[in-house]
Amino acid sequence: GKPGEGQRPARDGERRPQGKGRPAGARPPQGAPGKPRSREDIDLAKAYAIRAQKEKDDRIEAERLKQEEARLRREAKAKLEVLLEGKSLNAEAADIARHFPYGGKIKRIYVTADQLRALNAGELGVLQQNGRYVLVTAAVLAEAEAVFAPSVALKVDPDAPAGEDPYADPQYQVPDDLVW
Repeated sequence: GKPGEGQRPARDGERRPQGKGRPAGARPPQGAPGKPRSREDIDLAKAYAIRAQKEKDDRIEAERLKQEEARLRREAKAKLEVLLEGKSLNAEAADIARHFPYGGKIKRIYVTADQLRALNAGELGVLQQNGRYVLVTAAVLAEAEAVFAPSVALKVDPDAPAGEDPYADPQYQVPDDLVW
């Protein structure tokens, strides 16, 4: 190859019209004194670029974790659905409202007198499934808790002091004829 091939010859008339002074906007040669970008500018730009990349990576990771969590929740709920198949003890004749705190609100499930005693004794429990409250045995409750803990709506500890759950006390039971 010829010497200087691939490099455009510097045409004098293009860069420096009078041979001295730079046209506005032209960058000084790298080694020139007073270069426009100091080391700090370059470091700062690099730091911004690194930070922007890290924030982007963090966002992508957070989204991935959110999707993974959603997938696990869906799978757990599906397992719970299978587990609860035919295990609901909700009775048609249930007419006693048993109130309990869940998700920061007071919820209720209707039970029979026998179920209420068993529920307050910790022999039964309540699960939340697709917005409904399902009465189940303590054994099913324990299985469900292992599969998907947030589904447990009411788990009475029979050994806990009565003060723990004020709604278990008969004085708080709502009279049947009360409409609210």
